[in-house]
Amino acid sequence: MAEIIPAIIAKDFQDLKNKIKVVEPYVQTVQLDIMDGIFVSNETWPFAAAAAQGKPSVVDLENLETNLFLEAHLMVTEPEKVFEQWTDSPVQRIIVHWEALDNFKSQILNFAQYTYERNKEFGIALNPETPLEVLDHFINKVDLVLLMSVNPGFAGQPFQESVIPRIVSLRQKYPDVKIGVDGGVNLSNVKKLALAGADFLVVGSFIYAAGNPEQIIAQLNEALK
Repeated sequence: MAEIIPAIIAKDFQDLKNKIKVVEPYVQTVQLDIMDGIFVSNETWPFAAAAAQGKPSVVDLENLETNLFLEAHLMVTEPEKVFEQWTDSPVQRIIVHWEALDNFKSQILNFAQYTYERNKEFGIALNPETPLEVLDHFINKVDLVLLMSVNPGFAGQPFQESVIPRIVSLRQKYPDVKIGVDGGVNLSNVKKLALAGADFLVVGSFIYAAGNPEQIIAQLNEALK
């Protein structure tokens, strides 16, 4: 069965801790949505706290108490400038956007090697308009492909149905690749996404805006059966 992963958009570290706490008993993994205000127009922790800290820093994560598997979805320009911070943090999977890379082949090889040396996982995210063919150059170097079903940057955007044939195509071409889907996931499409071949379903505003995350997560899991 596909895994439901809550996506956390946090304005500061306390907000991050609070949002982890409310879903912690019901999931295995949470995704930290990291936005720099450049690659996407929104800005989240730690970039939102950079003015006070001098520069974006993930050092706060050393004080985070959770047993959940943490993944960081880096929606940032020049991810090479912050990548080392994330691999040295308690985060266990780091996802970067193909669209943020200049020399994608060499950068991805370097990112992959750096994470694997630290016994962590590495993933690539693709925006809705990015051809799946870009993956052909490095598919065997990544643990996860995250297909965006909205344009990244803000929660609550409408789901783009075009992601479903993209999942099917990716699954047919690379049967063993782990596929995640991020954006607009809810009760009306969660089963379709899983049947198309998705392994991980990232859900943000649908969980957190409802006011009852436990109930929503249970409903999503029931819909997947």
